[in-house]
Amino acid sequence: MACGNCSTGGSAPAGCNNKGTCGTDSCNKLTVFDWLSNMSLPAGQEKFDCVEVRFKNGRKDFFRNVDNLSLSIGDVVATEASPGHDIGIVTLTGELVRVQMKKKGVKDRVDVPKIYRKASQRDIDIWKSVRDREESMKVKARELAIALKLQMKISDIEFQGDGSKATFYYTAEDRIDFRQLIKEFAKEFSTRIEMKQVGFRQEAARLGGIGSCGRELCCSTWLTDFRSVNTSAARYQQLSLNPQKLAGQCGKLKCCLNYELDTYMDALKGFPDFDTKLQTEKGVAICQKQDIFKGLMWFAYPDNFANWHTLRIEQVKEIIEENKQKRLVSALEDYAIEPVESKEKDFTNAMGQESLTRFDQPKRRRNNKKNKPKGEKVGVAIKPKEKQAVAAPQQAKEGVAPAAAKKPNKNKKRFNDRKKGNPKNGPNNEKTS
Repeated sequence: MACGNCSTGGSAPAGCNNKGTCGTDSCNKLTVFDWLSNMSLPAGQEKFDCVEVRFKNGRKDFFRNVDNLSLSIGDVVATEASPGHDIGIVTLTGELVRVQMKKKGVKDRVDVPKIYRKASQRDIDIWKSVRDREESMKVKARELAIALKLQMKISDIEFQGDGSKATFYYTAEDRIDFRQLIKEFAKEFSTRIEMKQVGFRQEAARLGGIGSCGRELCCSTWLTDFRSVNTSAARYQQLSLNPQKLAGQCGKLKCCLNYELDTYMDALKGFPDFDTKLQTEKGVAICQKQDIFKGLMWFAYPDNFANWHTLRIEQVKEIIEENKQKRLVSALEDYAIEPVESKEKDFTNAMGQESLTRFDQPKRRRNNKKNKPKGEKVGVAIKPKEKQAVAAPQQAKEGVAPAAAKKPNKNKKRFNDRKKGNPKNGPNNEKTS
């Protein structure tokens, strides 16, 4: 996917400031590293006057530098368009452009569109403003298509650099009559409308994304030719025919199923046919599985499919030769390989690294003896008189005088007696001194 950090600031890209020549090639889609940039041309040879320019989502085209402008990778230029002009970024210059044009079948003719000039600040401001409108326009365009009940999906919108035209990319299973839709778009967006139908793989290449392997999509980074992929490629590689696992982001079979297909086909040349049946005295044995890497085949009898017998390719070929001479072998058990059980490695947990609770802090026990005077027993209540008896020798040891005993309050005792109704020591019975 295109790097968002390399957005233009002024007349040069911001971000890493390598102008697209970084070794990781993460700035641009389908970029080509210019390994001839530091080499000078032979004497008397003129520099190739065509350059490669990239537009939105990896769309590239070739333009002729008729004014001999000093262009380098990363420069923002104004190119010829119909009508008006478009804004793009130079991605390749020099002799490698000639190689790329030959690879893509573009002939070096006079009618190659030309570069007008390097983009000015006003051109870049207009380009940015129309690019900011694309996302909101896409949402509105999808609503209009749904209102007209058209079986299509608008996947992307690309504005021309001067804002005079907008190209709508869409996908559909069948042909769509979008004449009324174009009228609605022109009325709503007030600009020239162009519709382009793309395939599902081209849509995924334009939008980009992350595949199930964890890397960017091949079609959006380096893959340009989309070859047909069918389920036989998965069968040859002995993959389960699960549509959810075999389908890519585009909804079609993954292109990477073809990458290793030739290697598997070469390895299967030394294998007997998968439909091979072995004739034995116990009956006919049918092939159940093949292991290309180990060179093994598994056979089973029809009356006992749960019991598989493992044979090497050489043994299978030997039995086939015996069957061709109309001779039956006794049984597959005579040729079968005994499976070798792999010993499980037992790792010692010396440091406790396998414990899930090794980082948990142990719970601290409460110390009930804390802040307790000496002589007290935990869990045993001490009476006030006993406390005084215990505290007295302790104070004597520390050199502190014991506190004087409090005298009883006579007035309080009399009040309590009157409250209880005891006439003794009442106000009439008090002795006068």
